[in-house]
Amino acid sequence: MKLLFSTTLLIGLLAPFSYAQQQAKPPTLLVHAAQCLLTKDFAALPKAKALDFGFVLDTKSYPGQKMLYVVNYTGPDRSNGMIFTLFLERRQRRQVFNIQNNGTFVRSKKGVDFTNSPLGGIWTQEHLVSAIKQIEQGSRYTIPVKDLRAPAVEIECASYADRS
Repeated sequence: MKLLFSTTLLIGLLAPFSYAQQQAKPPTLLVHAAQCLLTKDFAALPKAKALDFGFVLDTKSYPGQKMLYVVNYTGPDRSNGMIFTLFLERRQRRQVFNIQNNGTFVRSKKGVDFTNSPLGGIWTQEHLVSAIKQIEQGSRYTIPVKDLRAPAVEIECASYADRS
């Protein structure tokens, strides 16, 4: 009985923190990146009313450049999803989100497997796996689809698939 009470008390005390981690207001940078992913048809609009995302900012892999790794989780347990690499730059007063890579992954006890391989070789895949692991340790954000339908006016969306 004492153990049951202690466990129930612990779960009751930790539940708000777990909920807060998943339900925090998404950072503007992530919302803008997600808007670009949908605008450029990299992420599909589901029948669901919201999408789950995680992200990490990388300023070390490419010296002098900022990269954003974004995961769009397609399962509630973070076991699968899509990962995207976006380069960030400024053009005049606009933030440019340039989508340069993507892959679909499944997470298992053995690690991360790509079901739709990203562009590039082993180095790229290792960086994407590392990013997925970092993102898993961070917050997950649920963004209503209605907030992703059109990109904000202060951003510009580009991708490797754009025609020159």
